[in-house]
Amino acid sequence: MVAPKKSRLLATAFPYLQIFSVFSLTPPPQSFDHTSPHKRLRWYLMAGFVCYAAGILVMVLFVSYVNIIAIHKEILDYHVADFTSVMGNIQKGLYSVMAIANQLNMVFNYRRLGRIYEDVASLEWDIDEASQCFGGQKQRYSFRFRLAFSVGVWFILLLILVPKFTLLSLGIYISWTCKIITEFVIVMQQLKSVEYCVFVQMIHELVLRLRHTLLKLQEDLEVCEQQDMLQALCVALKRNQLLLGRLWRLQCEVASYFSLPMMLLFLYNGLTILHMVNWAYINTFLDNDCCRYDRFFICCFLLINLLMPCLLSQRCINAYNCFPRILHKIRCLSAASDFPILTRGLREYSLQMQHLKLLFTCGGLFDINLKYFGGMLVTIMGYIIILIQFKIQAIAENKYKSSLNISV
Repeated sequence: MVAPKKSRLLATAFPYLQIFSVFSLTPPPQSFDHTSPHKRLRWYLMAGFVCYAAGILVMVLFVSYVNIIAIHKEILDYHVADFTSVMGNIQKGLYSVMAIANQLNMVFNYRRLGRIYEDVASLEWDIDEASQCFGGQKQRYSFRFRLAFSVGVWFILLLILVPKFTLLSLGIYISWTCKIITEFVIVMQQLKSVEYCVFVQMIHELVLRLRHTLLKLQEDLEVCEQQDMLQALCVALKRNQLLLGRLWRLQCEVASYFSLPMMLLFLYNGLTILHMVNWAYINTFLDNDCCRYDRFFICCFLLINLLMPCLLSQRCINAYNCFPRILHKIRCLSAASDFPILTRGLREYSLQMQHLKLLFTCGGLFDINLKYFGGMLVTIMGYIIILIQFKIQAIAENKYKSSLNISV
């Protein structure tokens, strides 16, 4: 890996990646720095992280077991041994499934993550070098500020508010020590979405830089009349095309790396929302239900935590989809019609854009964008309606059976 200090994007994301490694979500960024003279120290770091990740995995398995036992006691206490038991066991069991999947993903995709870091650093260097011919990059809000605003703020809210709203809803059958460990596991799993958002923001920044270079190239073509200058601009256009192709491959690598963890996160959050709605309905008739509003807020947080990657991915896709419109404007210029080489270059660039669509996908099962989030939200609401109807029918049948027993 190229050292983070040589890439401003990686240097900005470095503190976030360090925190994610503390939660055993990603290997320490220092382990990819092959330029470091202290190679033995790097191997010690990796060995320590492997032991630490194994300890975290054992802790998650223990938490999952404790919560399954606790929910069995709660189901017996409330006399709701229907599909509530199945839903609760699956929801608590996903703690372990998600942790195991994340650990295996780090093991099998370790080299892929290293290539992602290297590609980000090399692309940033090449894009900035290519933009020097056009006066450099546009001065806008720094990437550090935008990353802190879009990811850092939500990261802090997750750390503070998720334990606040989920602590009491864990029930009375779990000790406070186990509750604290469970909160750590819950926050750890939700932070996978934030880690994904960091990488999406880096890709979005590279797309914006390439788009700025292409816009500057369009401005120069509008006033260019010299043959030599036109040839130089054609070379710059071809370079922009090649860089965008490399960026598309980088996005595919990022999507492949996060496919399994993000797929499980979407499944877990959707199932947890149904699980909480189910228990909210069970406790509806209790006057001492202290978690009524907490369940509502945690459901909102789970949905927002799925909305964030969909929203940031959609913003990146929208920026990428601006390229065909810019190419069309360049094709309409008089310089394009008078210079055949430029016309062929624009045609080739347009064909590449038609075939290389920017898609953030989870293994091809679904896309991570606002359209999918809307469909997922409608699906969850549909299941909630079916769940409530099933509960109403079950209550009516129990009342009918109890009335028959009283009459007998």
